[in-house]
Amino acid sequence: MPTTTPAGGDPGVTALTADEREVLYALGCGLGDAEIAGALALPEHVVAERLGRVLGKLGLRDRAAAIVHAFDCGLVVPGQGPRGQVPAPGTTAGRRTGAVPGPWLRVSVLGPLLTSLAGRPVDVGPVRQQAVLAALALSPGRSVSRRRLLEDVWGREMPDGNVVPVYVYRLRRRLRLGERPESVIRRDRYGYGLVPGVAEVDVPRMEDLAARSAQAERAGDLSEAVRLCGRALELFRGEPLAGLPGPFAEAERLRLTRRRVALAQRKADWQLRLGRHAEAIAGLSALAQEEPLNEPVAALLMHALWRGGRRAEALAVFDRAGRRLADDLGVAPGDVLVRARRAVLRGDDAGTGHARARAA
Repeated sequence: MPTTTPAGGDPGVTALTADEREVLYALGCGLGDAEIAGALALPEHVVAERLGRVLGKLGLRDRAAAIVHAFDCGLVVPGQGPRGQVPAPGTTAGRRTGAVPGPWLRVSVLGPLLTSLAGRPVDVGPVRQQAVLAALALSPGRSVSRRRLLEDVWGREMPDGNVVPVYVYRLRRRLRLGERPESVIRRDRYGYGLVPGVAEVDVPRMEDLAARSAQAERAGDLSEAVRLCGRALELFRGEPLAGLPGPFAEAERLRLTRRRVALAQRKADWQLRLGRHAEAIAGLSALAQEEPLNEPVAALLMHALWRGGRRAEALAVFDRAGRRLADDLGVAPGDVLVRARRAVLRGDDAGTGHARARAA
């Protein structure tokens, strides 16, 4: 039997964050990394990282020890956490196991739409039906009228008939917990909305982590700011709302992509201020490949390379960005890139885009 008690005594699950407890709970229910990733709407590498933190915090040797620990501390009770199914948080089974209370429904839009109900992935239907759910998920605390949903999801291609009520009816059927009569979608005199408290959407989670990272910076804890900002960025699984049609999805896709870029710049700026040049360069290099026409990103990368003693590479970034701007847009580099090049040539911080990233 693997030893589950660390040398300093068993701290139980109280040493873990809520995200880490979720992973330990799912692991105790017999799920593998891929199944946990699907249930929690996370990339597999993030699940692996959280599991690594669980093992480290609890002083456990391996996955087997973590599973035993989940049972020993009462997080999972034998027979009440079947493989492939994480019991609905807040249900009787969830209360008996002592699982952390949570939502029935999880909706992840920071990538292709992913939906899970009581820990199990759910197919919510065709893309326009997915777009209706996304519009409701991204309108927390308020009702969305039938007319607004038509405009948001169909735009100028509005169909005849009562297509919105039909799609909402289908979503209600797909998002019902077993035989439970409750639906996660409510209707009132103003329109439709998700029932408060039963759904968790990844965008508010991301924004909460981003706000906490900014608070950590103001408190002078840049290492914690980097960690929290990194967790916010981990929630992005690709292009937000990928493949979903309609003006609303298109606008949110653009807004959330810009948000991700701003967070990545902010994280890199904090890493540079901590002297973690290699980490900043790695992140900014990947971001510059994704955003080849983003001049502030290129300028910040130039600054990071110069700070890391790689002056020639910094100047090469300017040349590469200049060619891409000329080829794709027919324009010359703007002031931010010109100032960054001048600063690298002079060997100072002024004009490298550092201050701009700090305000992102």
